[in-house]
Amino acid sequence: MSVTPAQEELSHSGLPLCEAVVNLAGENVLNPFRRWNDDFCREVVSSRVETTKALAKAIGAAEQPPRAWVLVTGVGFYRPSPTAEYTEDSAGGDFDFFSRLVSSWEAAALIPESPTRGVVVRSGVVLGRDGGAISQMLLPFRLGLGGPMGSGLQPFPWIHIQDLAGIVCHALETESVRGVLNGVAPSSPGTSNGTFAQELAAALGRPALLPVPAWAVRALFGAERAAMLLEGQRVLPKRTLESGYRFIFPELPAALKDIVA
Repeated sequence: MSVTPAQEELSHSGLPLCEAVVNLAGENVLNPFRRWNDDFCREVVSSRVETTKALAKAIGAAEQPPRAWVLVTGVGFYRPSPTAEYTEDSAGGDFDFFSRLVSSWEAAALIPESPTRGVVVRSGVVLGRDGGAISQMLLPFRLGLGGPMGSGLQPFPWIHIQDLAGIVCHALETESVRGVLNGVAPSSPGTSNGTFAQELAAALGRPALLPVPAWAVRALFGAERAAMLLEGQRVLPKRTLESGYRFIFPELPAALKDIVA
């Protein structure tokens, strides 16, 4: 595995004095300009697992460790299903490349006997104005060429970027929060890919009449990555809500109107 400059600096200089550490690092899995091959797989793993290991090691070795350590991973931990609903206590992490990646990623964050409070946020598809999933969808939808992927029936676990940032801040500031929080909107278990396409088109004042065939998604991304788009999970933010977090954008129409405004 190659060592990044940030990992090298942590190894030599240790962790700077700080109140908290948040890790959002990770190569974009759905980069359409990268072929899904062994080299890219290694980059995807290293950018997440090795970076997290380096941070966890630095936190564990710090003379004055931070009070909180937050890692953002993904709902790919849970097995795709059109009907099953998952909370933070649900099993997963052992059925395909991406679920095992999340397991390894989260395991790398563990710091035995550390006074630092650890939180993992398993994020859904992040919706925001700059970058992320929306940036690749806006042009075809603005042209009236958007539509669902595959059948459109697959669950679409989503979260507005302001809420993902809000959950991270909530985790940092709330001393009682530990362990896993699901970073998905409360209404996302009822959102399908087709519903998302219809709501995005409505927010733009355009139709959503042209579905993207499953074969085209597989041709572009490869079968393993395409499954992330053609399948999905119904994920509930049970512990997130119980911890006291209040969502800014719990419903999809308002979230999309904010983003495309």
